[in-house]
Amino acid sequence: MKPPRLQAGDEIRVIAPSSSFSKLTDFGIQAATEKLNALGFTVTFSEHTAEQDTLGSSSIMSRVKDLHEAFSDDNVKGILTAIGGFNSNELLPYLDFELIKRHPKVFCGYSDITALCNAITTKTKLLTYVGPHFSSFQMEELQPYQTLAFLQATATEDAFEVSASKTWSQDEWYLAEPQRLLHANEWKIYSHSQPVSGTCYGGNLGTFQLLFGTRFLPELEHSILFIESAEEDDYHDFARGLAALLQVVKHPQALLIGRFPQETEMTEERLLTILAKYPLLREIPVIYDMNFGHTQPIFTIPIGDKATVDTKQQKITFF
Repeated sequence: MKPPRLQAGDEIRVIAPSSSFSKLTDFGIQAATEKLNALGFTVTFSEHTAEQDTLGSSSIMSRVKDLHEAFSDDNVKGILTAIGGFNSNELLPYLDFELIKRHPKVFCGYSDITALCNAITTKTKLLTYVGPHFSSFQMEELQPYQTLAFLQATATEDAFEVSASKTWSQDEWYLAEPQRLLHANEWKIYSHSQPVSGTCYGGNLGTFQLLFGTRFLPELEHSILFIESAEEDDYHDFARGLAALLQVVKHPQALLIGRFPQETEMTEERLLTILAKYPLLREIPVIYDMNFGHTQPIFTIPIGDKATVDTKQQKITFF
Protein backbone atom coordinates (compact mmCIF):
# COMPACT_ATOMS: atom_id res chain seq x y z
CA MET A 1 0.00 0.00 0.00
CA LYS A 2 1.62 3.23 -1.17
CA PRO A 3 0.74 6.20 1.06
CA PRO A 4 -0.86 9.26 -0.58
CA ARG A 5 1.75 11.36 -2.36
CA LEU A 6 3.06 14.52 -0.74
CA GLN A 7 1.91 17.77 -2.35
CA ALA A 8 2.73 21.42 -1.96
CA GLY A 9 0.84 22.80 1.03
CA ASP A 10 0.93 19.52 2.96
CA GLU A 11 1.73 19.44 6.65
CA ILE A 12 4.77 17.41 7.69
CA ARG A 13 4.98 16.42 11.35
CA VAL A 14 8.40 16.00 12.98
CA ILE A 15 8.64 13.36 15.70
CA ALA A 16 11.55 12.03 17.78
CA PRO A 17 11.01 8.26 18.20
CA SER A 18 14.70 7.66 18.84
CA SER A 19 17.07 10.33 20.20
CA SER A 20 15.57 13.53 21.53
CA PHE A 21 15.01 16.60 19.39
CA SER A 22 17.14 18.46 21.92
CA LYS A 23 20.23 17.04 20.19
CA LEU A 24 19.57 19.42 17.29
CA THR A 25 20.74 23.03 17.23
CA ASP A 26 18.47 26.03 16.88
CA PHE A 27 20.33 26.90 13.69
CA GLY A 28 19.80 23.41 12.30
CA ILE A 29 16.10 23.37 13.15
CA GLN A 30 15.58 26.72 11.45
CA ALA A 31 17.59 25.73 8.37
CA ALA A 32 15.76 22.40 7.93
CA THR A 33 12.39 24.07 8.42
CA GLU A 34 13.20 26.72 5.82
CA LYS A 35 14.28 24.06 3.31
CA LEU A 36 11.01 22.17 3.73
CA ASN A 37 8.99 25.41 3.61
CA ALA A 38 10.72 26.25 0.32
CA LEU A 39 9.51 22.90 -1.04
CA GLY A 40 5.96 23.98 -0.23
CA PHE A 41 5.48 22.06 3.03
CA THR A 42 4.29 23.26 6.42
CA VAL A 43 6.33 21.88 9.32
CA THR A 44 4.88 21.10 12.75
CA PHE A 45 6.47 19.43 15.75
CA SER A 46 5.09 16.76 18.06
CA GLU A 47 4.45 17.40 21.75
CA HIS A 48 7.36 15.45 23.23
CA THR A 49 10.14 16.10 20.71
CA ALA A 50 12.35 17.94 23.22
CA GLU A 51 11.73 15.62 26.17
CA GLN A 52 15.01 14.02 27.25
CA ASP A 53 16.08 11.48 29.87
CA THR A 54 19.56 10.46 31.00
CA LEU A 55 19.90 8.25 27.91
CA GLY A 56 19.28 11.15 25.52
CA SER A 57 15.79 10.00 24.56
CA SER A 58 12.31 10.20 26.07
CA SER A 59 9.92 7.69 27.59
CA ILE A 60 8.47 4.91 25.49
CA MET A 61 4.96 6.19 26.06
CA SER A 62 5.83 9.76 25.06
CA ARG A 63 7.35 8.56 21.81
CA VAL A 64 4.48 6.19 21.08
CA LYS A 65 1.93 8.94 21.78
CA ASP A 66 3.65 11.33 19.37
CA LEU A 67 3.83 8.69 16.63
CA HIS A 68 0.17 7.71 17.06
CA GLU A 69 -0.95 11.34 17.07
CA ALA A 70 1.04 12.08 13.91
CA PHE A 71 -0.59 9.17 12.08
CA SER A 72 -4.11 9.83 13.38
CA ASP A 73 -4.08 13.58 12.61
CA ASP A 74 -5.72 13.86 9.19
CA ASN A 75 -4.10 17.26 8.61
CA VAL A 76 -0.68 15.58 8.66
CA LYS A 77 0.33 14.10 5.31
CA GLY A 78 3.94 13.15 6.04
CA ILE A 79 6.04 12.26 9.08
CA LEU A 80 9.78 12.90 9.36
CA THR A 81 11.90 11.65 12.23
CA ALA A 82 14.09 14.27 13.84
CA ILE A 83 17.29 12.24 14.09
CA GLY A 84 18.46 8.67 14.69
CA GLY A 85 19.75 7.09 17.88
CA PHE A 86 19.69 3.60 19.35
CA ASN A 87 16.32 2.63 20.77
CA SER A 88 13.36 3.01 18.42
CA ASN A 89 12.81 -0.76 18.58
CA GLU A 90 11.59 -0.24 22.17
CA LEU A 91 8.38 1.14 20.71
CA LEU A 92 7.39 -1.84 18.57
CA PRO A 93 5.30 -3.85 21.07
CA TYR A 94 3.28 -0.73 21.92
CA LEU A 95 2.43 0.50 18.43
CA ASP A 96 -1.16 0.39 17.20
CA PHE A 97 -0.55 -0.96 13.71
CA GLU A 98 -4.25 -0.94 12.89
CA LEU A 99 -4.35 2.81 13.59
CA ILE A 100 -1.33 3.30 11.33
CA LYS A 101 -2.95 1.21 8.60
CA ARG A 102 -6.16 3.27 8.77
CA HIS A 103 -4.21 6.51 8.32
CA PRO A 104 -1.58 5.78 5.67
CA LYS A 105 0.95 8.54 5.16
CA VAL A 106 4.61 9.01 4.29
CA PHE A 107 6.92 8.00 7.15
CA CYS A 108 10.65 8.63 6.62
CA GLY A 109 13.94 8.42 8.51
CA TYR A 110 17.08 6.31 8.54
CA SER A 111 19.71 4.75 10.80
CA ASP A 112 17.89 3.65 13.99
CA ILE A 113 14.55 4.36 12.28
CA THR A 114 15.26 1.21 10.22
CA ALA A 115 13.47 -0.77 12.96
CA LEU A 116 10.29 1.31 12.71
CA CYS A 117 10.20 1.40 8.91
CA ASN A 118 10.58 -2.33 8.41
CA ALA A 119 8.25 -3.22 11.29
CA ILE A 120 5.48 -0.87 10.13
CA THR A 121 5.68 -2.24 6.59
CA THR A 122 5.64 -5.82 7.91
CA LYS A 123 2.58 -5.30 10.09
CA THR A 124 0.55 -2.96 7.84
CA LYS A 125 1.81 -3.54 4.24
CA LEU A 126 2.21 0.26 4.07
CA LEU A 127 5.32 1.42 2.25
CA THR A 128 7.71 3.33 4.52
CA TYR A 129 10.86 5.21 3.58
CA VAL A 130 14.45 4.81 4.74
CA GLY A 131 15.64 8.25 3.79
CA PRO A 132 16.46 11.68 5.20
CA HIS A 133 15.55 12.77 8.70
CA PHE A 134 14.11 16.22 9.29
CA SER A 135 17.62 17.24 10.36
CA SER A 136 19.04 16.00 7.03
CA PHE A 137 17.33 18.90 5.26
CA GLN A 138 19.63 21.32 7.08
CA MET A 139 22.47 20.37 4.71
CA GLU A 140 23.27 22.83 1.90
CA GLU A 141 25.83 21.40 -0.53
CA LEU A 142 24.80 17.96 -1.89
CA GLN A 143 21.21 18.64 -0.86
CA PRO A 144 19.77 18.73 -4.42
CA TYR A 145 20.53 15.02 -4.99
CA GLN A 146 19.07 14.10 -1.60
CA THR A 147 15.94 16.22 -1.98
CA LEU A 148 15.23 15.06 -5.53
CA ALA A 149 15.46 11.42 -4.47
CA PHE A 150 13.15 12.08 -1.49
CA LEU A 151 10.54 13.77 -3.68
CA GLN A 152 10.76 11.07 -6.35
CA ALA A 153 9.99 8.48 -3.69
CA THR A 154 7.29 10.36 -1.80
CA ALA A 155 5.70 12.95 -4.10
CA THR A 156 5.23 11.21 -7.46
CA GLU A 157 3.33 8.17 -8.69
CA ASP A 158 5.86 7.33 -11.38
CA ALA A 159 8.62 4.76 -11.28
CA PHE A 160 11.98 6.44 -10.69
CA GLU A 161 15.65 5.62 -11.01
CA VAL A 162 18.57 6.35 -8.70
CA SER A 163 22.22 6.30 -9.64
CA ALA A 164 25.43 7.56 -8.10
CA SER A 165 25.77 11.21 -7.14
CA LYS A 166 28.71 13.02 -8.70
CA THR A 167 30.36 13.61 -5.32
CA TRP A 168 30.03 12.52 -1.70
CA SER A 169 31.28 13.67 1.68
CA GLN A 170 31.66 12.77 5.30
CA ASP A 171 32.31 16.04 7.04
CA GLU A 172 30.76 18.45 9.51
CA TRP A 173 28.01 19.53 7.12
CA TYR A 174 25.71 20.36 10.03
CA LEU A 175 27.79 23.34 11.27
CA ALA A 176 26.59 26.86 10.58
CA GLU A 177 29.62 27.48 8.33
CA PRO A 178 30.74 23.99 7.26
CA GLN A 179 34.02 23.34 5.49
CA ARG A 180 32.96 20.70 2.98
CA LEU A 181 35.38 18.11 1.60
CA LEU A 182 33.87 16.50 -1.51
CA HIS A 183 35.12 13.29 -3.14
CA ALA A 184 34.41 11.94 -6.61
CA ASN A 185 31.74 9.27 -6.35
CA GLU A 186 31.43 5.81 -7.87
CA TRP A 187 29.24 2.86 -7.03
CA LYS A 188 31.36 -0.27 -7.16
CA ILE A 189 30.27 -3.66 -8.45
CA TYR A 190 31.33 -6.78 -6.59
CA SER A 191 29.16 -9.14 -8.62
CA HIS A 192 27.41 -8.54 -11.95
CA SER A 193 24.28 -10.27 -13.19
CA GLN A 194 21.33 -9.72 -15.45
CA PRO A 195 18.83 -7.17 -14.03
CA VAL A 196 16.87 -8.67 -11.13
CA SER A 197 13.73 -7.54 -9.34
CA GLY A 198 12.52 -7.98 -5.77
CA THR A 199 11.01 -6.28 -2.73
CA CYS A 200 13.14 -3.75 -0.84
CA TYR A 201 13.98 -4.20 2.83
CA GLY A 202 16.76 -3.26 5.22
CA GLY A 203 18.61 -0.11 6.15
CA ASN A 204 21.09 0.10 9.00
CA LEU A 205 22.36 -3.45 9.48
CA GLY A 206 22.88 -3.29 13.25
CA THR A 207 19.34 -1.99 13.74
CA PHE A 208 17.83 -4.39 11.22
CA GLN A 209 19.32 -7.30 13.19
CA LEU A 210 17.19 -6.29 16.18
CA LEU A 211 14.16 -7.57 14.27
CA PHE A 212 15.58 -11.07 13.73
CA GLY A 213 13.44 -13.64 15.53
CA THR A 214 10.63 -11.16 16.19
CA ARG A 215 7.17 -10.83 14.69
CA PHE A 216 8.26 -7.52 13.16
CA LEU A 217 10.72 -8.99 10.65
CA PRO A 218 9.60 -8.91 7.00
CA GLU A 219 9.54 -11.96 4.75
CA LEU A 220 12.97 -11.62 3.19
CA GLU A 221 13.26 -14.45 0.70
CA HIS A 222 13.86 -13.16 -2.83
CA SER A 223 14.17 -9.59 -1.56
CA ILE A 224 16.57 -6.82 -2.45
CA LEU A 225 18.53 -6.13 0.71
CA PHE A 226 19.92 -2.69 1.55
CA ILE A 227 22.47 -2.63 4.38
CA GLU A 228 24.80 0.00 5.83
CA SER A 229 26.84 0.69 8.97
CA ALA A 230 26.85 3.68 11.32
CA GLU A 231 29.89 5.50 12.73
CA GLU A 232 29.75 3.64 16.04
CA ASP A 233 30.00 0.25 14.30
CA ASP A 234 33.24 -1.24 13.00
CA TYR A 235 34.06 -3.74 10.30
CA HIS A 236 33.78 -6.63 12.78
CA ASP A 237 30.17 -5.64 13.45
CA PHE A 238 29.44 -5.59 9.73
CA ALA A 239 31.04 -9.01 9.20
CA ARG A 240 29.02 -10.57 12.02
CA GLY A 241 25.82 -8.83 10.93
CA LEU A 242 26.17 -9.99 7.34
CA ALA A 243 26.71 -13.57 8.50
CA ALA A 244 23.54 -13.36 10.61
CA LEU A 245 21.56 -11.80 7.76
CA LEU A 246 22.54 -14.52 5.30
CA GLN A 247 21.46 -17.14 7.82
CA VAL A 248 18.04 -15.50 8.09
CA VAL A 249 17.53 -15.03 4.34
CA LYS A 250 18.88 -17.80 2.16
CA HIS A 251 17.92 -16.47 -1.28
CA PRO A 252 18.14 -12.68 -1.61
CA GLN A 253 17.80 -11.26 -5.10
CA ALA A 254 20.51 -8.65 -4.59
CA LEU A 255 22.69 -7.14 -1.87
CA LEU A 256 23.23 -3.37 -1.90
CA ILE A 257 25.71 -1.85 0.54
CA GLY A 258 25.85 1.80 1.61
CA ARG A 259 29.15 3.64 1.89
CA PHE A 260 30.99 3.05 5.17
CA PRO A 261 31.86 5.98 7.43
CA GLN A 262 35.58 6.22 8.10
CA GLU A 263 35.06 5.48 11.82
CA THR A 264 34.14 1.87 10.96
CA GLU A 265 37.72 1.29 9.70
CA MET A 266 36.25 -0.64 6.80
CA THR A 267 38.64 -0.75 3.86
CA GLU A 268 37.93 -2.06 0.39
CA GLU A 269 40.29 -4.97 1.07
CA ARG A 270 38.46 -5.89 4.27
CA LEU A 271 35.06 -5.61 2.61
CA LEU A 272 36.07 -7.79 -0.33
CA THR A 273 37.47 -10.37 2.08
CA ILE A 274 34.18 -10.44 3.98
CA LEU A 275 32.09 -10.75 0.82
CA ALA A 276 34.34 -13.48 -0.61
CA LYS A 277 33.36 -15.81 2.24
CA TYR A 278 29.96 -16.38 0.63
CA PRO A 279 29.65 -18.18 -2.75
CA LEU A 280 26.06 -16.87 -2.92
CA LEU A 281 27.35 -13.31 -3.27
CA ARG A 282 29.12 -14.19 -6.51
CA GLU A 283 25.80 -15.37 -7.96
CA ILE A 284 23.60 -12.33 -7.26
CA PRO A 285 24.12 -8.60 -7.92
CA VAL A 286 26.21 -6.98 -5.19
CA ILE A 287 26.99 -3.25 -5.26
CA TYR A 288 28.86 -1.29 -2.59
CA ASP A 289 29.81 2.31 -1.77
CA MET A 290 26.26 3.36 -2.57
CA ASN A 291 24.46 6.60 -1.67
CA PHE A 292 22.65 5.57 1.48
CA GLY A 293 23.63 5.35 5.13
CA HIS A 294 25.89 7.63 7.13
CA THR A 295 27.69 9.62 4.46
CA GLN A 296 26.16 12.35 2.30
CA PRO A 297 24.09 12.60 0.14
CA ILE A 298 21.61 9.73 0.43
CA PHE A 299 18.73 8.54 -1.72
CA THR A 300 15.41 7.37 -0.29
CA ILE A 301 14.60 3.64 -0.16
CA PRO A 302 10.88 2.73 -0.30
CA ILE A 303 10.62 -0.20 2.13
CA GLY A 304 8.21 -2.83 0.81
CA ASP A 305 8.32 -1.49 -2.74
CA LYS A 306 9.43 -3.39 -5.84
CA ALA A 307 12.72 -2.48 -7.47
CA THR A 308 15.02 -3.66 -10.24
CA VAL A 309 18.80 -3.73 -9.85
CA ASP A 310 20.86 -3.25 -13.00
CA THR A 311 24.58 -3.62 -12.34
CA LYS A 312 25.64 -2.90 -15.91
CA GLN A 313 23.82 0.45 -15.94
CA GLN A 314 24.66 0.96 -12.24
CA LYS A 315 21.15 2.08 -11.37
CA ILE A 316 18.18 1.03 -9.25
CA THR A 317 14.62 1.47 -10.53
CA PHE A 318 11.83 1.69 -7.96
CA PHE A 319 8.24 1.00 -8.97
